[in-house]
Amino acid sequence: MEDESPKKRNIRPTEKSNLPIITLFVLVLLVLAMLYVGYEYVSDDSTNSEELTSTVKDTTEDKTVTEEPVAEEPESEDPVIKAKPKATEEKDKEKTKEKEKKEEPKKTEDAKVVASRIGGREIIRTVKGGETFSSVASRYNLTTETLKALNPSITELKSGDKLKIRVKAVHTVGPGDILKVVSGKYDVSKEAIMKANGKTKDLASRGEELVIPFPTKR
Repeated sequence: MEDESPKKRNIRPTEKSNLPIITLFVLVLLVLAMLYVGYEYVSDDSTNSEELTSTVKDTTEDKTVTEEPVAEEPESEDPVIKAKPKATEEKDKEKTKEKEKKEEPKKTEDAKVVASRIGGREIIRTVKGGETFSSVASRYNLTTETLKALNPSITELKSGDKLKIRVKAVHTVGPGDILKVVSGKYDVSKEAIMKANGKTKDLASRGEELVIPFPTKR
């Protein structure tokens, strides 16, 4: 009896530890965390790849859209359309050149024709300031059109220009030649002679040259 009692006293009670359960729980959490991180990484890669494919598709679609109207346009029509106006322009230039060549000799012929048709004598008169075609023409009993036809090279009168004028005659005043006698000799009114020579009085000096205009407008 004495031997059994001390044996029972020396036996210690067994203690239960929670360490294995905690470590297992921590490992499970780590595994879950790694799985979650890996899933996010994979999902990010898939979205990036989808964006890349979408951008590539967009560029190809843009290219096809821009290239479609170019392919539809006929290539053979462009040079034909461009060539037509060039040909017409060249023809127009040739026509204008031919017209200019034809018109140049006509102007000189018209002046000669007008001079021969009017007859009389040609005089050269220096234009004074303020004079116009109509004022000069009325002074010598000519129409404005006739005076312009006699001077085709002059478009606007300027002081100092030389005008060709056709008159009936040029009379040199002799002894006893008064304006009334001169007007009766050429069958032109005295007023017309005075106007053509810029006279305000019925006077003429001996040796003076009087311009005799036409009796009617030409």
